[in-house]
Amino acid sequence: KELVVDKVPENLRRVAGGYGLDVLDDAATLRIGDELHLVVTTDSYTVSPYRFPGGDIGSLVAHGVINDLVVSGARPVAFMDTIVVEEGFPEHELSDVINSLINALIEDNVSLIGGDFKVMPKGALDKILITGVGLGISRKPIPDNELRAGDKVIVTGYVAEHGATILAAQLGLLDNVKGLKSDTRSLAKTVLKVIEEFRDYVHAARDPTRGGLASVLNEWARANNVTITIRKDRIPVRDEVRDFLEAMGVDYLSMASEGIALLAVDSGKANEILERLREVGEVNSEIIGEVVEPANNFLRGRVVGITEVGGKVLIEPKSINLPRIC
Repeated sequence: KELVVDKVPENLRRVAGGYGLDVLDDAATLRIGDELHLVVTTDSYTVSPYRFPGGDIGSLVAHGVINDLVVSGARPVAFMDTIVVEEGFPEHELSDVINSLINALIEDNVSLIGGDFKVMPKGALDKILITGVGLGISRKPIPDNELRAGDKVIVTGYVAEHGATILAAQLGLLDNVKGLKSDTRSLAKTVLKVIEEFRDYVHAARDPTRGGLASVLNEWARANNVTITIRKDRIPVRDEVRDFLEAMGVDYLSMASEGIALLAVDSGKANEILERLREVGEVNSEIIGEVVEPANNFLRGRVVGITEVGGKVLIEPKSINLPRIC
């Protein structure tokens, strides 16, 4: 995204009344009428293997696009797809992927309104690529440039589940590492309900997919010129996931999750929002940190982690050599 922003004239980075390249969020908005916004998102998915414990590329596309709308404060209403397969891709496996995608949309009453299909020569593509476009409606979308000092940061569930599962699958270790399963799922019936109830107190929201928590938190800190502090002992991560990633030398904070959200919320409502998240089914939600005024210029736009023993470390996105994860 950053590569194209400077090349687009400022007056063409958004549609009047909405936001787009000026915010660099996971969705863009267009005002329709006096009170509603059309929220649009698009994402491409190329995961290896395209079937994995907990789902496949079909359900992953649907859930990912829906969740991008959810964390933008929009109710998902419609979906379009573009499917590109390699020549020779088995027809019955393609049918399974499409059925998985459609079933995921049906669960949230999201209409499939169109799409496209292409076949590439054998060797020109690694099996299958799917791009999804999601359309949603919101009265008050959530851009991620409204953080303020004092906000609390909430994570709605266990982190790094998807990334750990795909890494194990790519290394051929799924039979050796028990308990790994992708968390791919929709947040429309749980997190969106809470966002709609507390919209005036939710200042940012994002699903931590590629790059994980570390990537999202650093993007928020830089975009808002603040410091974000997190307590590592409060971050929900299952022992199986933590142990496997540590053995691989990988930081769980940089691994993808596909069924949780990060929220930055008003401190006065944080405990109430946390309790409501747990009531609607996000039982592993936790307050993991807060937004603070930078103590100095070095900490401006940075994320500081407080370790389990009370030390302080910078939390920075780490490049993980893990292609085709989502």
